[in-house]
Amino acid sequence: MRAPKRIGRPGVMGEIRDLVLRVARENSSWGYTRIQGALKNLGHSVARSTIATVLREQGMEPAPHRPSSWKTFLRAHWDEVVGTDFFTAEDWTAKGLVTYYVLFLIELKSRRVHIAAATPHPNESFMAQVARNLTDAVDGFLRGKRVLLCDRDTKFTEQFRKAIEAAGTRVVLTPYRAPNCIAHAERFVRSIKQECFDRMILFGDAHLQRVLNEYVAHYHAERNHQGLDNELIDGGNLPDAGRIECDERLGGPLKYYRRAA
Repeated sequence: MRAPKRIGRPGVMGEIRDLVLRVARENSSWGYTRIQGALKNLGHSVARSTIATVLREQGMEPAPHRPSSWKTFLRAHWDEVVGTDFFTAEDWTAKGLVTYYVLFLIELKSRRVHIAAATPHPNESFMAQVARNLTDAVDGFLRGKRVLLCDRDTKFTEQFRKAIEAAGTRVVLTPYRAPNCIAHAERFVRSIKQECFDRMILFGDAHLQRVLNEYVAHYHAERNHQGLDNELIDGGNLPDAGRIECDERLGGPLKYYRRAA
């Protein structure tokens, strides 16, 4: 049986320190003794005082005061977490150039996207109506979801957040200036901007709605996603033989190559 490594052996201290920090960060409720046991399973015999010293040097509190990492939080709720955000679209109308604010939601695990609404005036009454639509007991997008992530944009009003939570979905506000906390939503904004809106000029509300609908359909059924091992969200069983055809949306910016059935 392999003898446990002692803390004083050459080259061991760095490994011990890294393990202590990793285990503590990934398990915020584990105390010194629990961490000590985990390291023992890995062949390291470490005193509780050593673990306390390593954590103290990194400014980490003992359990239960040590906060959970964002990664651990997301992993614990992965199947039921939805992110939400706004992006803007410039639209030429009879009144001139108008900026529309498009509110969307994205399921973090599946990457499925829902366009909630688009308006030039995302005021309190607008957001209240959106909350009612999202939490509808029959077909609301948040039905059955436990967590909604959103940033601290004032457009996410207190009334909006309370309506969401009253329906059973917890609203979690991300830290200030931390876009990576909703990285999936940020990535969707980048995709729809680069692949669609940066290549088009919009004329009127109906045109904006058509473009949004077409892009979402393309995003779900015709666009491969690196975060999903380069698969389609709604791929299904695709034929691997037959004539190759190219489908286009919006006059060409969105293309999809497939084999004819």
